[in-house]
Amino acid sequence: MIAIIDYGMGNLRSVQKAIEAVGSSAEITGDPERIRRATKVVLPGVGAFADAMAELRRTGLGEAFREAVEAGRPCLGVCLGLQLLFDYSLEDGEHQGLGLLPGRVVRFRGRPGMKVPHMGWNTLRIRRLCPILEGLGNAPSVYFVHSYHAETSDDSIVAAESDYPDAFPAVVWRDNLIACQFHPEKSQRAGLAMYDQFVKL
Repeated sequence: MIAIIDYGMGNLRSVQKAIEAVGSSAEITGDPERIRRATKVVLPGVGAFADAMAELRRTGLGEAFREAVEAGRPCLGVCLGLQLLFDYSLEDGEHQGLGLLPGRVVRFRGRPGMKVPHMGWNTLRIRRLCPILEGLGNAPSVYFVHSYHAETSDDSIVAAESDYPDAFPAVVWRDNLIACQFHPEKSQRAGLAMYDQFVKL
């Protein structure tokens, strides 16, 4: 079973429909025990980092997700779901994350002519060919909507970057844990190909 974590913040049905579109099925659940029993887990998210972490702690879903990662099951973070994996975020103060990946989450610096949030299509620069990027070529286009991005001192976890205008991690990968800053479910053919690869893990 593929479980999509429901902690009240995310485009859950869109993720579920994308997984169904590639011939699989997924359950949207807010039950930590269902997360623990899942064969694969998706951590989606839209909204504020602090609110998301508060709900993950209150419900026990954050700990259940951590256990799934530590058990070696394929786990995928999407958008805010990527940011939550890091040590902390500077969104509206400093807030601790799940601490599964080293680094922090920071706001894009304002530049003349560059609007924040970063919204729309942008290309990926693939640095390491992680499983969900198989078969997409060197510069697939994907859809972003975010004002914050991750910074990490461990370049080995960065599988792909994008630019706005400076480089930032767009896909991170360590062992069975993969996350993308963009929305695969809004990224048309490339995004569906990513979900297809995740389902096959």
